[in-house]
Amino acid sequence: MSESNGGKGGGGARANAKRWRRGLLAVIGVLYLVSVPWYRETGGEYGIVFGLPDWVAVAVVCYVAVAVLNAIAWQFTEVADPGENEPGDDRGASA
Repeated sequence: MSESNGGKGGGGARANAKRWRRGLLAVIGVLYLVSVPWYRETGGEYGIVFGLPDWVAVAVVCYVAVAVLNAIAWQFTEVADPGENEPGDDRGASA
């Protein structure tokens, strides 16, 4: 990554990654809402898609999309390595 923010250490890239992650999580929330068949009438007719009732097919597609988007969101998540110590941090140092 280039340091296009005046040498401040990638703070802009970190903020951009956080924005992407929040957007992906919002889409995941919407997909969970869409996957619930509360928009259907009770006892109404349903179509068959891939051998499944249409509402089941919609739910399965939503859950697969959630899994993919969740994997992408994790790519934008910073996870601290527990083996790495910050300078001046004596946690994990042998006694």
